[in-house]
Amino acid sequence: MNTNPLEPSGKCTVLVVDDTPANLSLMSDLLRPDYKVKLAPSGERALQIVAAEKPDLILLDIMMPDMDGYEVLRRLQFNPETEDVPVIFLTAMSAADDETVGLELGAVDYITKPINPAITLARVRNHLQVKRARDVLARQKQFLEQEVLDRTRALAELQDATIRAMASLAETRDNETGNHIRRTQHYVETLARKLQDHPRFRDELTEEAIQVIFKSAPLHDIGKVGIPDRILLKPGKLTPEEFEVMKTHTTLGRDAIVAAESHTTHDNPFFRYAKEIAYSHQEKWDGSGYPEGLVGNMIPLSARLMAVADVYDALISERVYKPAFTHEDAVEIIRDGRGSHFDPDMVDAFLALSEEFRRIAQEFADSEHALHAQRQRMAQDLATEAEPGEGAGASPAA
Repeated sequence: MNTNPLEPSGKCTVLVVDDTPANLSLMSDLLRPDYKVKLAPSGERALQIVAAEKPDLILLDIMMPDMDGYEVLRRLQFNPETEDVPVIFLTAMSAADDETVGLELGAVDYITKPINPAITLARVRNHLQVKRARDVLARQKQFLEQEVLDRTRALAELQDATIRAMASLAETRDNETGNHIRRTQHYVETLARKLQDHPRFRDELTEEAIQVIFKSAPLHDIGKVGIPDRILLKPGKLTPEEFEVMKTHTTLGRDAIVAAESHTTHDNPFFRYAKEIAYSHQEKWDGSGYPEGLVGNMIPLSARLMAVADVYDALISERVYKPAFTHEDAVEIIRDGRGSHFDPDMVDAFLALSEEFRRIAQEFADSEHALHAQRQRMAQDLATEAEPGEGAGASPAA
């Protein structure tokens, strides 16, 4: 039993191309004991055989009528399906220049006529071993590339699941549902793609950047895990002191991501965008937001995208402190925030995409079970308040 991976498993196929019947008969008798042999009396017939069943090796005569060996080799090399088939020229010519032409075209060797049977068999065997070794390496390379892709995909899925689990923890504490995370992710991606060709944004909104922003978007409110329940779940209006505590969720979120980043050894754009979004998504275009009161383009692009997405979803969703707005009302509120709360160009893009936002909201709508559980929590929270107020903080997305 053959256990050498570089040896052929079963007979290899050798195609012999020669316009002289006696030469074809001689080569067939020599090779058939060890190989599956195919014969072609012309270059045209050789190409037809190769198209039907690619051989492992071709022994190719040079001097043939109509189509010589050089032209056959050129056509084989031009075809991606056959360019890797090794070709040994059979020739009565001995000039070095003739050999150079063939080798430059891609032939792997020359065998001169009249052939020496022992030398011919040795060269055929050697070149088949080389081809088999090359094929084994190609299969190994393909296998390893697929393995890398599979492991990378599995790692990415694990990362996404971990991010969603962390983000869901914050959303659950805030009386929101897990689909808020998915909706805002897709709002951000849709808005970013709309702005991808805009002169202001095209340099930063590359395909890679959009994908990373999409992945990091769920962590925008991760800092809310550090806000006390008495403030985070309060159905009534927050006092100024309580609102100051609520605003710290941006800093807490950023600091948590910084802590996670400190345990890595390579720069990763995921952490950059996650920090920007967590820390700055409550900033406003006119500087009236928090935590730093940034103005205009000082607000990171990723955070400006999230601001539109987060406010839209907050408006159309039930919260402890308010019923859900209609899509149309939410669109008008964001329109009114153009140039004050939001980047004007992003609002223009949002208005052009408003129906797509509606579709995303419907696709990832909360289940009746989730809404029922949310309403129960809201009712319990409201029962603890003597005088219900307008909501936690100064904006629907606070």
